[in-house]
Amino acid sequence: MAPLPRITLLIVSLHVLLYLLLSLRVVLRRKSSRIGIGTGGDTALALRVRVHANFAEYVPLALLLLLALLELSGTVAWFVWACGLILLLARVLHAIGLGGSAGYSFGRFGGAVLTFAVLLAMAAMGLWRFLLQATL
Repeated sequence: MAPLPRITLLIVSLHVLLYLLLSLRVVLRRKSSRIGIGTGGDTALALRVRVHANFAEYVPLALLLLLALLELSGTVAWFVWACGLILLLARVLHAIGLGGSAGYSFGRFGGAVLTFAVLLAMAAMGLWRFLLQATL
């Protein structure tokens, strides 16, 4: 039996809780503004939908394809922990920043930069792990 990717399990669980929170914010705004489909011109709902969608666009790739595979491939635990927790911080910052304004904000910018940095670091580690295995 393959080893359980315990670090990824915890990190993914924390991200799922954040995803549910972002989903709930959309649902509650839809209910209060009585908008079932689309955003109905409601700016607050449009921002909440965008925050939720942005999360859904980046996080599954980062967590499932990179973090889990890195942990399963034997990447050192500190790297997996760092990437997972930095990604969580990035997504919280981004959600707060974009959720507050469609324009520039530190949270939105910082969250996006951290998300891209973590994706790049994990992709580079994945390539390095692949090349390391290919030479053995």
